Amino acid sequence: MKRRIEFPCTIMRGGTSKGIFLREEVLPEDPLLRERIILAVFGSPDLRQIDGLGGADSLTSKLAIIAPGKGGDRDVNYTFGAVGIETAFVDYSANCGNISSAVGPYAVEEGLVKAVEPYTEVRIFNTNTKRMIRARVPVKKGRFYPEGDYAIDGCPGTGSRIDLTFVDPGGVATGRTLPTGNVSDELVLADGKRYEATIIDAGNPTAFVSAADLGLKGDETPRELDGDPEIIGKLEEIRRAVAGKMGIPLARSIPKVSWVAPPRAFKTGDGRIFDPGEVSFLARVLAMGKIHKAYALTAAIPAAIGAVLPGSVVRRAAGHRIDRDAERIVIGHPAGTIEVKVELRGDTSLEVKGCTIGRTARRIMDGRVYISEKIYEGAD
Repeated sequence: MKRRIEFPCTIMRGGTSKGIFLREEVLPEDPLLRERIILAVFGSPDLRQIDGLGGADSLTSKLAIIAPGKGGDRDVNYTFGAVGIETAFVDYSANCGNISSAVGPYAVEEGLVKAVEPYTEVRIFNTNTKRMIRARVPVKKGRFYPEGDYAIDGCPGTGSRIDLTFVDPGGVATGRTLPTGNVSDELVLADGKRYEATIIDAGNPTAFVSAADLGLKGDETPRELDGDPEIIGKLEEIRRAVAGKMGIPLARSIPKVSWVAPPRAFKTGDGRIFDPGEVSFLARVLAMGKIHKAYALTAAIPAAIGAVLPGSVVRRAAGHRIDRDAERIVIGHPAGTIEVKVELRGDTSLEVKGCTIGRTARRIMDGRVYISEKIYEGAD
């Protein structure tokens, strides 16, 4: 086996996340060796990831493995990995929507798709969910053009808008948008407490519960809740119950749990105040054991679907602000808002043709990352 101690890599911001992009062709096929190399690249396990490129935060310890598309319907294959910080793992159970928004620009820059001005459509096959994503990437002079005046909450500054459409997002884990067949299910925890939940398998499988049922208002900050082991423990127990209802293994990334509340004035971490009329509903989500500092795109997709689903926990939180034909669903989260457009097939079914979200992205660095030869100890 030829041992590599250096690997070409790119660091990109996608939406409100940041990740390391590696080409699949440079990684070994052996999954155990591949994982050791990836963990070494990130500097995991270590609270600060001081000996690697990881950002020591669940939103910045993320991986994208990219390969040329196989077949005429795709331009690139993209695999997402959530990389552990204090624990040594690479979790491939789910996709990350924010990192997905950087895949199209990366593909243009790497010549994996022919660049066409002013916009290039990049057809991305996500191997985690086995679903297609279409990225509308701004292009100028044959390259991704990141400059623009589009702003997203949870990321400073502005950039060019990348429209990201998740095609047929329903049923990524179970084959059904409503995996239990019910608009709402009852979850019973070990202490006998019961919670009503709407479980939607789209984007990433996510269960939605009422903030009031959890004793919350829905406008709490991540700092408030991450410091409360009781609420984090309760949310993790709800996650286990949801996995059981869905009939899927409990993974580090999925199922996700989100809690929703009717609109109310709320303050973001940077001090901005949003009025109730600016959002359809409020939402928070647990991601990798922490309260997401903004809102996961792959939770925003099922949240928006839930908003147009009569009788769902999300629809009740949104109330009269949403109808089935609503195209503009705005979710209020700890960093501001995120807008989702839902396109349904037909008038009576819950078949979702696509969900579109605007994002920005930026290529931050290209270079080589070095690892110790000791990583190969024990390899054939």
